[in-house]
Amino acid sequence: MDPIVTDQPSPTSSAPRALDALAAVIAEFNADRPLETSIALALEAVRRSLDAHECSLWLHAADGLVRTWAAGEALASESAVQAALAADGAASDLCTVRVLGANRHVGALVVRVDRPLLAEDTTLLHAVANLLAPELAHAERSRQLEVEVAARTAEIDRERRFTEKIIDSMPVGLYVIDRQYRIQAWNRKRETGMQGIARDEALGRTIFDVLHRQPFEMLRREFDEVFATGRIQEYQMESTASGDQRTYRITKVPMRLGDSAVTHVITIGEDVTDWREGQQRYAQAEKLAAIGTLAAGVMHEINNPLATIAACGDGLGYRLEDLQRKGVEIGKDLFDYIEIVENEVLRCKQIVDQLLDFSRPKQLAKSPVDLNEVVEKMLFLMKHHGGFKKMNLVKELEPNLPVVPRGNAEQLVQVLMALIINATDATGGHGTITLRTRTGPTPTDGAIVEVTDTGHGIARAELSKIFEPFYTTKAPGTGTGLGLAICYGIVQDHRGRIEVDSVVGKGSTFRVLLPTVEW
Repeated sequence: MDPIVTDQPSPTSSAPRALDALAAVIAEFNADRPLETSIALALEAVRRSLDAHECSLWLHAADGLVRTWAAGEALASESAVQAALAADGAASDLCTVRVLGANRHVGALVVRVDRPLLAEDTTLLHAVANLLAPELAHAERSRQLEVEVAARTAEIDRERRFTEKIIDSMPVGLYVIDRQYRIQAWNRKRETGMQGIARDEALGRTIFDVLHRQPFEMLRREFDEVFATGRIQEYQMESTASGDQRTYRITKVPMRLGDSAVTHVITIGEDVTDWREGQQRYAQAEKLAAIGTLAAGVMHEINNPLATIAACGDGLGYRLEDLQRKGVEIGKDLFDYIEIVENEVLRCKQIVDQLLDFSRPKQLAKSPVDLNEVVEKMLFLMKHHGGFKKMNLVKELEPNLPVVPRGNAEQLVQVLMALIINATDATGGHGTITLRTRTGPTPTDGAIVEVTDTGHGIARAELSKIFEPFYTTKAPGTGTGLGLAICYGIVQDHRGRIEVDSVVGKGSTFRVLLPTVEW
């Protein structure tokens, strides 16, 4: 039902006036103005044409009608507008015209007047409503599109930042270059360390400008090979740039933006020093286990002929003594030979006994052990050692050192004694030995004892061999090469480990790390 219309003309209303208002509204929508401005001016033109107190545009929202634009006093309430719509256009002093867009109610055009509307007034309102509908529909679609674009942009930005966060959180150095060798990505790990370079300083520059410590031709050849073959390249390199010698695994991965040739190369650098040392320790343990098995197999076979030789030597000695008592002249060299045989048999037996200890360590009872007490007991036993008495001893024992809950003090004394004797030999008996205990960084390495000497040091090539049985750097006849191997086995039996740091010409540090948790 249309708004109430009277056929009595109003002295202030006429068809030309309504047409003028309609023309003004059309001009506003054709003008190059923002939609909000055009709607506000169009409502004002309608209000003036109808001498209305208010002309407003209400739009449907999730919770009802909302006055969006208004010209005049804007006193109409939502309930009054809803009542006028329910009355098909008029209620009290309000007249409403529905704004329809795409077969649905977009809102309502509302005017508040003191008089009945003429036919041309109603026509004006319907015409304006029809003009508003496509403008509002277009604006709604534009806003929806803007919302979708903004949401998609925000999603892409979140995905990009998430990807960057993943790359930055990786514990490896990563960067990406294009075919012009220019850096396109540079993760956070590449910014840290002594060779770290800030991302802003790296991006856009050629990799040769940034990694100038590496030979230009070698670096370019590596990248060119990946670009040409499309195959992953992996190799290891050693560097002393951080002060210590570290081992790095470098991996170059081809990257394609489409189905075409390789467009970028991803380079990943990972510090594998600890992993490599762990592999070496594992290989060392396997080697020691194999040698131990071999030693256990031949031990008894060696013992039998040694016992026979010793018995024969004793028998010859007794026979010579009997002959000497009967007046037979015996040369002194014969007694010397027998003594040599007995000494060498004894030395062989000691080696066999050490092999026995190495191949099948004694499963001794374990109880809580204070490493400081172990150090003091070892020093008490060493005080009569000729070479050790000439050494300058520095003792640094941490007072509140954690207790090793499962250990054997006698075996640990044996380990420290072997390390001290080696340190004494390395210095020639005239250097400094530092004995230090301290708390470790984790419960698995909770108690640490270190033996540091100022001796001749150990060459890097020999460090991986010093725990092998029979390997020794001492002069022939002065060592069996089993001391450190036995120490290694004892510490392993305590679920600990031995580390060694050495610089040729400056000395060595042997470090025993033991757990302070039950196992």
